[in-house]
Amino acid sequence: MRRIRCAAGFTYLTVLIVVAIMGVGLALVGELWHTAAAREREAALLHVGEQYRRAIERYVLGGPRQYPRTLADLLQDPRKPGVERYLRQLYPDPVTNSDDWGLVKAPDGGVMGVHSRSTGKPFKATRFPPALAAFEGAKTYADWKFVFVPADQPVAQKPGAVKPAAPPASTNPGPR
Repeated sequence: MRRIRCAAGFTYLTVLIVVAIMGVGLALVGELWHTAAAREREAALLHVGEQYRRAIERYVLGGPRQYPRTLADLLQDPRKPGVERYLRQLYPDPVTNSDDWGLVKAPDGGVMGVHSRSTGKPFKATRFPPALAAFEGAKTYADWKFVFVPADQPVAQKPGAVKPAAPPASTNPGPR
């Protein structure tokens, strides 16, 4: 009878250890999943923010040199009689999952860029493409400002300032 109690106690202790190990393993998997999901949202923010920056660039260069008054102007350019779209839809901020983007105002009152309103700390801190080099060392996602500044317009020298867009490279090699 005593052997049965010892065996039952040993089995109980083994089951408790296995459950504890499984709990730690699941916690680690949950942490990895959370980090992977946050990195995906961060990559989506870089993509969507760049889409907004490009749309603003096409808007400014596609007509009289002025910035759109609202983000909705990127869906249909009110300056032209026909339908001209620079975005297919207004994308939500992938980090906050909200349509409430922070707007970077232009000197003329228009919208020259967008940024997330998230105060979360970005995972990515280095190795940005040259066009996004100003994002290096940013403390929050809100510091990632996707702004278009024409090459002929001076840029304020302040932290987070975006360098002017380079003129498009010519695909025509010229005379030989």
